[in-house]
Amino acid sequence: MGLDYGERRIGVALSDPTATLASPLDTVHRRRGKRPPLHALETLAREHDVVGLAVGLPLTLAGDEDAWCAEVRTVGDELGRRLDVPVVYVDERMTSVQAEQAIRSSGRRKSQREEKDRVDAAAAAVILQRHLDAREVP
Repeated sequence: MGLDYGERRIGVALSDPTATLASPLDTVHRRRGKRPPLHALETLAREHDVVGLAVGLPLTLAGDEDAWCAEVRTVGDELGRRLDVPVVYVDERMTSVQAEQAIRSSGRRKSQREEKDRVDAAAAAVILQRHLDAREVP
């Protein structure tokens, strides 16, 4: 399962059974100032028999980690612990741009292309696909 963890929304993506192709699944909404929706993410993961997490790490443009990265790591580690699955962190720089470009070229109406939920789920798919593509296959 891939996650694009944001302040207001968390994009979620899954891979196919062969762990070759990532696809957007859903977007989980957060309430500002409230605890992360770990239960909702855990429920989604269990419904889809998730065996690992690829979490987007929002590095600065210089490639450094900041306070937001620390929060993302805390949430990713806790979700991985609850699910008892491995967690990898993937550089998410430019994933939203890639997701917006993919949606723009999909032929959808403009109102559908601009839906933030759709972009966040697509960004999660980009994050997961980066992880899948980077794995060493025996």
